[in-house]
This record gives sequence, C-alpha cells and structure tokens, in this order.
Amino acid sequence: MRKIIKLTPLIIFLLADLFAGNALGQEKTKKQERSKRDAEKHRMRSRDSLLRTFNRADTSINAFLQRVEHYTSTFNQINNSLSEGLDTGDVSTGFPAVMRRINKIDSLTKTHKSSTLRYLAVLRDNLDHLQDKLTGWQDDLEAVSAKLIANQHELIKFDKDTSLNIVPYDSVIRSTYFEQRGITRHLYYVTDTTNRANLVKVNQLQDKVTVAFTRVMDATDQIDLKIRRFAARAFAGEADNILKPSLQVADFKTALKGTVRLNGILYNYFIKSDTTIHYICLFSLLIMLGWVFYVRRRTLRSIENPDEILGQANYIRRNPLVSALLVTVAIVPYFYDHPPVVFLETLFLVSMICTLILIKRHFLPETFNFLCGLFLLGIIYGASNLFIQITNIDRYVILLLSIISIISGWIIFKSAKKTSSDHIPHTCTALRIFIGLHIISLILNLTGRFSLAKIIGITAVFNLWFAVILFFVVQIIIQGLFLQFQVKKDSKSIIAYLDYALLQKKFRKVLITLATLLWLFFLLQNLNIDDWVADMVSDLLSQQRTVGGASFTFSGFVTFILVVWLSSIVSKVISYFYDVSSQRVSDLSIAKKKNQTSALLIRIGVFSLGFLLAVAASGFPLEKLTIIISAFGVGIGFGLQNIVNNLVSGIILAFEKPIQIGDLIEVDNKTGRMKEIGIRSSKIMTSDGAEVIIPNGDLISQHVINWTLSNNYRRIDLVINVAHGMDINKVENILRDIISTHAEVIQTPTPLIFIDKYSDESVDFKMLFWVIADNTKALLLKSDLMAKIYGAFDEKCVEIPSDKKDVNLRFPDGVPVLSIASKVQAGEKKKDTNKTDPGQAQ
Repeated sequence: MRKIIKLTPLIIFLLADLFAGNALGQEKTKKQERSKRDAEKHRMRSRDSLLRTFNRADTSINAFLQRVEHYTSTFNQINNSLSEGLDTGDVSTGFPAVMRRINKIDSLTKTHKSSTLRYLAVLRDNLDHLQDKLTGWQDDLEAVSAKLIANQHELIKFDKDTSLNIVPYDSVIRSTYFEQRGITRHLYYVTDTTNRANLVKVNQLQDKVTVAFTRVMDATDQIDLKIRRFAARAFAGEADNILKPSLQVADFKTALKGTVRLNGILYNYFIKSDTTIHYICLFSLLIMLGWVFYVRRRTLRSIENPDEILGQANYIRRNPLVSALLVTVAIVPYFYDHPPVVFLETLFLVSMICTLILIKRHFLPETFNFLCGLFLLGIIYGASNLFIQITNIDRYVILLLSIISIISGWIIFKSAKKTSSDHIPHTCTALRIFIGLHIISLILNLTGRFSLAKIIGITAVFNLWFAVILFFVVQIIIQGLFLQFQVKKDSKSIIAYLDYALLQKKFRKVLITLATLLWLFFLLQNLNIDDWVADMVSDLLSQQRTVGGASFTFSGFVTFILVVWLSSIVSKVISYFYDVSSQRVSDLSIAKKKNQTSALLIRIGVFSLGFLLAVAASGFPLEKLTIIISAFGVGIGFGLQNIVNNLVSGIILAFEKPIQIGDLIEVDNKTGRMKEIGIRSSKIMTSDGAEVIIPNGDLISQHVINWTLSNNYRRIDLVINVAHGMDINKVENILRDIISTHAEVIQTPTPLIFIDKYSDESVDFKMLFWVIADNTKALLLKSDLMAKIYGAFDEKCVEIPSDKKDVNLRFPDGVPVLSIASKVQAGEKKKDTNKTDPGQAQ
C-alpha cells in the first residue's frame, strides 16, 4: 500500500508531462495551420487589390475617352451650325437702306418749317415702321448672340477641364489617348476662333442697330414735339384772316414738287414692302370675285325663275365685278398697319368709282348728280390732303370747296326731305352732319385756323363717302348670302335647313355694327387723332387700380365680359345647329332624336369653360373667387332661390333625362310636345300652336305626365253608344272589324272592346286601342274611326240613341181629355190679349 502511495505522485507527474507535450504539439500544429491560412488570405487580398487597381485604371481611361468624344461631338455640332451661316443676312443687307431712310427723315424733320399735320403724321408713321423693324432685328440678333454665347460656354468647359491632363500608365492606352486628345484640342482651337469671330460680328451689328434705334427714338421725340406745337398753333391760328396773306407759308410750286416726290418715294417703298399682305389682299379679291360669280351663275342655272330671285339682288345681278371689287377695296386697307396716305386714297378713289356705278342704275338722278359733285370734291380734298406744306392757294381752294359743299348739301337735303324713301337711308341725318362740319370748316378758315379747317373739311367729305360705301358693302354681302341660300335651298346641305330670315336679321346687325366701328375708326384717322385715342384707351385699360387692397385693371373686366359673351354666343350657335340637325334626322327613330337633349349639357359645358377662361384671361386671382361665391350664397339666400332652383333643375333634367326633346308631356293642365330644354326654363309646343315657357323647377317638383318616356305609344279610349234592343254581338263584331283594319291603330297590344255600362238611353261600348303619341293625329284618328263606325251602323241598321224622349201622360179618372185641351187653348188666347200693340197704344 505504501509503495502504491509513493508511486502515485510519479505517475501523476508523468501523465501531466505527457498531456502537456500533446498540448504543445497540438498548439504548434494549430499555429502552422493558422500561418498558412493567413498567407493564403494575404495573397488573395493582393490579387484582388491588383485586379481592382487594373479595373480602376481602365475605368478612368474609358471615362477620359468618353469625355473627349463628347467634346468632339459638341465641337462638330457647333461647327455645323456655324457653317450654315448666321441668321443675320436680313439685318446686314437691310441696315444700309434703313440708315438712309433715317438720315432722310432727319433732314426732312429739320426743314419745312411750315409743314402740315399730315406731313408730320407721315414722318411719324415711317419712324414707327422703322422702330418696329429695328425691334425685330434686335430680337433676332439677341437670339443669335445667345446661341453663340452658349457655344462659348461649352468651349470654356473644355479649356478648364483639368481631368484631361492626367497621363495614363499604360503606353498603349497613353498613345491612343494623346492622339484623340490632340485631335479634339485642334478642333477646339478652330471652333473657338470661328465662334469668337461670329460673336464679334454679331455684337457689332447689335451696336449698329442700337445706335439706329436710338436715332429713331430721338427723331420720334422731335416729331412728337412738332405735332404738339402744331396743335397749339392750329388752335391759336397759323395766320391772320383770309384777306391778309400769311408769311408762314411756302411757295406753291415748291410744295407741289416736294409733295409729289415724297409721296412717290413712300408709295414705291410701300409697294416693295409688305409683300405678304399684298398677296393676301389679292387672294381676298379673287375669293370675293369667285363667290359672287358662283352664286350668280348657280342662280341662273339651277332656279326655275332666276329673274324673280335675282330681282332681290340687283347689285350682284347687274354689276357682279363692281360689287366684288367694292367689297374688297373697302376692307383691305385695314389689313395694313399705317399704310401711306397716297395708297389709302388710291383705294378710296376706286371705291368711290364703284359706288357711283351702282348708284347710277338704282337711285334717283339727283342723288347720282350730288355724289358726282361729291366725287370731285373728294378728289380735290384728297390732293390737298397729300400736301406736305401750307400754301395760300391751298387755303383759298379749301375755302371755295367749303362754300360749294354747303350749297350742294343744302340742295340735296331739301330734296331728300321731301322724298326720303327714294334716297339712301338716313340721308337727311348724314347731310345735316356734312353741312354742319363744312360750316365749322368755313369759319375756322376765315379766322386763320386753316389746318383745322382743312382737317374738318376732309373729314366731312371722306366720311360721308365712306358711309355710302359701307351701305353698299353691307347690301352686297346680304344679297350674296340670299343667293347662296336660294341655290342650296333644295339640296341636302346644312344651309337648306337654316332659317334665312333669322340669319339675315342677326347677320345684318353684325355687319352694321362692324361697319359702324370701321366708320368711327376712319373718322379718327381723318381727324388725325387715332394714335392719341389708342394710347389714351390703352392707358385707361392697362393702368393698375387698387380698391380695398385688391389690384385690378379695366382691361381685365373688359376681357372677362368679352369672353363670357363669346362663350354664350358659341353655346347658342351649338344649340341652334343641334336644332338644325334634328330637322335633318326626322326620318330616324325617336331614340335617336331624343339625343338632342345633350345639347343642354354642351351649352352648360361651353359656358362653364368660357367662364373659367374669362377668369384666367382677365388675370383675376382664383383665390378671390371665394368672395364671389360667398356673395352668390348671400344672394341665393335672400332673393335668388327660384332662379338657382331653376338652374339646378335644368342640370338635373340634362343628366337624368326624365324629359327629352320631342316628348309629349302634360304638366299643370298643359299638354304639348317638348321643344327646347334650356338652362333656366323649357318650352313646350301645344296642339294649338302656342309656345308655353315652363320653369325647370316646375318640371322637377310637379307631377309630370310623359306620354313618350319609354315608348311612343298612347292609349285612346273611345265610347260608342247604341240604342236598346240592338244585337250586342253584332255591334261588337262591327267595331272589331273597323278597328282591326285601320292602318293607324297599333294591333299589338290587341285592341279591347267591351260593354262599359247600361243607361236609360243607351248601351255604352268602350274601345281601348294604342296609337302613336301625337295629339293632332289622335284627334284625327278618333274622328276617322267615329265616321267609319257611323257609316257601318247605318249600313247594318244599328240604331244610335236619339235625344228625343217619349212622354207618357196620365190623367185623373173622370176628367175628359178634350176639356183639358180647351183650357190650354183658352190660356194661350188670354196671353195673346195681354200683349199690347205699340201702334194701337198711341
């Protein structure tokens, strides 16, 4: 035991040493394995790092090459755009001529101290044209300059791009990169040089145009100053009375030569410019000629009695060429912007000649003779109007023309007052104004205010002539429309379904309104205050005004009202054409006709869109609409309940469609066919031709009987009375035969015939059958059936109860009938004796 105890420590030590050795060996093995793993990871990281380095280098080089290609493409695009040339050819070629005109106007402005207002207005119009042209050139040059500056920015980006200076490590990539970059850099230098040269050229043109524009503005200011001085001098008087020659006038020959030369220059320049508008005017003339000759020829060929129709279009019938020329020449001057006066007077001369040709054949010789004299006055006044300087001869001529105008106007006025129906309408009123203006012109000329006298005299003659011209223009257009309607009357064109009388009335009002506006504009032109009035109205409309913190302009209100008015007109036109289309589809089914109710939705949509456009166009802030809506709410709460109720009811009728156009309805003891469903009210046409206007609210709130809601059938009840003792089966068979063979009676559902009741006088049969829902046709059908039944009863010996009645009298027993009859006769004789003869009473 002791030996075992002594050996135990030794054994433990040996075992410990053995386990320690194993542990050390295992740890050493683990360290070796860990070092191998770390080495492999390190080598893997190195390989990955090398690959990432290679990839990163390749990626950067590719990015550089792509950037170089981008610059190359950009420079090529710039070169291509520059090679096409700059859009400055018109400026370069037209600028010398503009400078010559500016220099000429400067020299004319500094001379001719006795210039007329017309002369100053001509210079001002030329300056306005030059200003518009220079403004357009400035805009064009600004656009070209902006494009060149954008090109220069792209070129500067290339020059400042430092990333292009990186050198690749790979020799192969390096050579390719340097070669491509060199090509791009050379392209950059070429493009930059060309772009800079063009930019300098454009900047020089801009400087020249700016200098010219400044000179035009300075000249315009000088002309405006001269016009103001002229106006002050004209009202104060340029000269003494007519008997004393004025010293502030020019020589007549010099003024005549200057006038001819200046107007010739202006006329030639005008003809060479505005070529597009010239072609438009020529095209308008061709269209007018083609339309007039077309309707005239079609009337002669396609209408049975062309003389009767053409008798209502005498101007087109006898003078188609003159009529078309007059309409065109009277309108085309307004296609131009401030044309020269010599051009306007040329067209005005043609208009006067055409008017005289029409007047000669259709009016009294007195009217023709007066207008011939007025034609001569117009020529002389027109020549005087072209003068650029004041002369004494011109003053005396204007004085003489005023006297002649007053005398001739008074003579024709007395004639027109006696026989007004034989003259042009409103002749007396026009002559009163004509004579009054010439009296004013005469007084002004005598007191030394020649310029005002000349302006008023020219205005009186020209505006009287223009009123006559516009009268014939309106008549010719109306006659052309009349012939157009007559030609298309029997065709399937939409014109055949239009109401010419209504269209003529509306269109005549429109033409008269336009003619009145043209006449007023012509009046302002002749008075030389058209630009002043235009500027004043423009300032009035565009000036900002503030009320209660809200800013607005009158132009916004005018725009709002105009857009809403136009939208209402468009909605009415759409509704009218829907009515026309319903006339054209009269042979289609009822379901298709009832789609006309959708016209109300379109009208509401058009009006709503017009209102929104009006709000947007007027510049009214949409957030302020809540104020208007609140005001409407207050108004609805106090006094607009019925109106809003009808409006909302109209919308409900449009969407729900319980009643549609063409339905046969009965409301408030009124029966008729629905003719129109409006926004506020609707119309029904009764059988007696009356149009009943019913508020839409009544159609929604009241009980409405719609006979044609789901179908177009209506049941008719017809009662037939026969006398007692007739064969019931025989009567029933007669009625059944008649109703089953009638073409107007619908056989499905089957008509019913039965005995309705007995009475003391008759046996009543009732017939129930279906027909197409139409009040007039239903009444005619009942009449036809009753006539046939009466004839059949008479033929088959069926008696109809009579109103005659048999009275059975019973007398008391013992009273003889003769005694009663004698008493009756005695009573009648007594009554006769009580009556007094008027002759005997006297």
